[in-house]
Amino acid sequence: MKRITILGSTGSIGRSTLEVLRLHPEDFEVFALAARSSREALLEQCLRFAPRYAVLEDARAAGLLRAELQGQGSRTEVLAGAEAMLRVASDPEVHMVMAAIVGAAGLDSALAAARAGKRVLLANKESLVVAGELFMRAMRDGGGELLPIDSEHSAILQSLPEQRERWALDVREITLTASGGPFRRSDPATLEAMTPAQACAHPNWSMGRKISVDSATMMNKALEVIEAHYLFGMPASRIRVLIHPQSIVHSMVTYHDGSVVAQLGVPDMRTPIAYGLSWPRRMASGSSWLDLARIGRLEFEDPDAARFPGLGLAFAALGMGGGACAVLNAANEVAVQAFLDGALRFTDIHRVNAATLEALGASQARELGELLDLDARARGRAAAQARALGR
Repeated sequence: MKRITILGSTGSIGRSTLEVLRLHPEDFEVFALAARSSREALLEQCLRFAPRYAVLEDARAAGLLRAELQGQGSRTEVLAGAEAMLRVASDPEVHMVMAAIVGAAGLDSALAAARAGKRVLLANKESLVVAGELFMRAMRDGGGELLPIDSEHSAILQSLPEQRERWALDVREITLTASGGPFRRSDPATLEAMTPAQACAHPNWSMGRKISVDSATMMNKALEVIEAHYLFGMPASRIRVLIHPQSIVHSMVTYHDGSVVAQLGVPDMRTPIAYGLSWPRRMASGSSWLDLARIGRLEFEDPDAARFPGLGLAFAALGMGGGACAVLNAANEVAVQAFLDGALRFTDIHRVNAATLEALGASQARELGELLDLDARARGRAAAQARALGR
């Protein structure tokens, strides 16, 4: 019986994780569920899965949840605040931690799990984008296991040799596939007028609003390039992005002998989640089976730089080193939120990101305090840029 903490349990990844766990009650025990502020959703999850702990960042919401659970006769203990997040991520009784809190807000708790030697199921890409060197060092020092949950990085892991020392020797390049989002065929001249509702209407995946916008701009793929660099030790020159609108080939590895190994499956996040939970074996995920005859055709194309200008920022940030990737991530979070709030045009997201990276990307921040300070400065700079460009 493996005990698991789910950080970000009320988000799309957290909910999908609980769906997979429901299929294997004899193998897993939910130790803790944690969310930032979604009290009602967390209440429902606690009543269904009876975790030992429930955590909300907001103290008032935690107090309300505590009263509601007591009224239902639940024995779940409710905790509040950032320190409680760190506690349930690093508790000695926990075997694995699903790190699925969106954005840089999830960095501290993911780092706590890494340092405590847990199996970290990493769905929070910002942990590597903001603090890649620091996070990978924490994983090595803690002696735990890092299993990526992004479908693309999980696919790469499944396509690589089992012996990590062979990765640099045998692999020519890794290719991350991208759906192209809702604007793959849109005239670049029309993108300025696109609305948040249009940007969030992903053709293949059901995701939160922020990551849906990132898919529409392909900034999600830009951040995944940075992730792949740290996860697999690949230089940027050996990482490629390819648009694949069907989202069936989740990513692939090209070897020096000309072979290409890929992982295929229907677009369903429960598949990489189940792989991370059960690695190195496999277990049922609840996903439907892939029928290639029904699909009939798989298409691939190179990304259009005019339609997706933000993709190149990832390669630029990796070339800068230091804190450049943290700057890019912070700017993007601010710009996307401004767009979702109706305060920024869709195409201005890239302008904010590029301007902030140009202004602050040369910083050589490496330690956590330096990176968090740089993150705050980048957010301030991006917010000012967004106001200047705003409607």
